[in-house]
Amino acid sequence: MKFDFNAEYFNPLHTLDCGQTFRFFPYKQGFAVLSANKACYVYSDGNKTVVESGDCDYFWRYFDLDRDYSEIAEKAKSYNIPLLSRSAELCKGLRILNQNREEMIFSFIISQNNNIPRIKGIINRICEGLGEHVDGKYYAFPTAKAIAEAGAEFFRNAGAGYRDVYLAETGARIALEGIERLENLDAASLKSELLKYKGVGPKVADCISLFGFGKTDSFPVDTWIEKIYREDFGGTLKNRDKISKYLVELFGENSGYMQQYLFYGKRLNL
Repeated sequence: MKFDFNAEYFNPLHTLDCGQTFRFFPYKQGFAVLSANKACYVYSDGNKTVVESGDCDYFWRYFDLDRDYSEIAEKAKSYNIPLLSRSAELCKGLRILNQNREEMIFSFIISQNNNIPRIKGIINRICEGLGEHVDGKYYAFPTAKAIAEAGAEFFRNAGAGYRDVYLAETGARIALEGIERLENLDAASLKSELLKYKGVGPKVADCISLFGFGKTDSFPVDTWIEKIYREDFGGTLKNRDKISKYLVELFGENSGYMQQYLFYGKRLNL
């Protein structure tokens, strides 16, 4: 099964390559994308982006295709911030994904003080070691129960380093409690609860909130955003929490979209 979408507002490369997901790789003319226990093939075909999958409804939601990103891109330009305006125009096909929430908690624990190729490698080894082999083609992201039962040594051997204990302890807690209590919290309350998990700091909590729970009034701040804040906003704050609060006050419910335009635009040196 497959569906297509206007490529102007759905660019697979920009959407996948902006640091919000780690389970994708080049495949044929596009990318294979894995999420939880599902997979799709996404590629550009002229003025359309095509998604092929046995779970089309899942990936329609995953790529956030019910949302009108033309309005978001125009809103970005209205702030009259040169980097943001350039990125919103040249990267208007970037979309924020609706990803599996447990997967995001574990993935962004792995992401802290790490680079994307290494993050992807660690996650891939964890999936191969603990995830269900689906249709003999790919590995699902493991359940919290499987993560809890694996123990810290497994994650250390998978290359997670000091994050091994974080993964094991957070896995045990989620396996015991589930995450249903997090589902309907506002962004501030969700962040407060996420910070109680082993290995989750403010930036990781904001990433989980944005990319897992769809809290677009979250603004993750890393070294790239600090650089943008200084160079493109003329900011003088040093504390990342304060920088995040300043940017959320500026962009409100659009914060997450603006963060991605700014982050990816700076990486591309637009």
